[in-house]
Amino acid sequence: QLEESGGGLVQAGGSLRLSCTTSGQSFHNYFMGWSRQAPGKEREFVGVINLSGDWTYYADFVEGRFTISRDNNKKTMYLEMSSLKPEDTAVYSCASSPVATRTLANFVSWGQGTQVTVSS
Repeated sequence: QLEESGGGLVQAGGSLRLSCTTSGQSFHNYFMGWSRQAPGKEREFVGVINLSGDWTYYADFVEGRFTISRDNNKKTMYLEMSSLKPEDTAVYSCASSPVATRTLANFVSWGQGTQVTVSS
């Protein structure tokens, strides 16, 4: 039910905005988050946003470069990424959680992911 879009190829230092949409009726009842998985590496937590969108939490590696937001009327969550680095190259997936979380553990539904490639 979750679908990501907006991935692509960008040069180091550039920006991208990813979107995550759902056709589900209960989007506003879920914490929403992003994860990423680089080739040969485990999936890692990127960040999460609360139901109303006024609280976010990010992994340390984000270092202020990424911003998560949501529009409950559009049932869409966004990941704005700037100052991208080659090490940010990964498949980025969105997910939903019924509870507040700062890890991947509580996410219950996942999208297929969108590829982000950052060239040096």
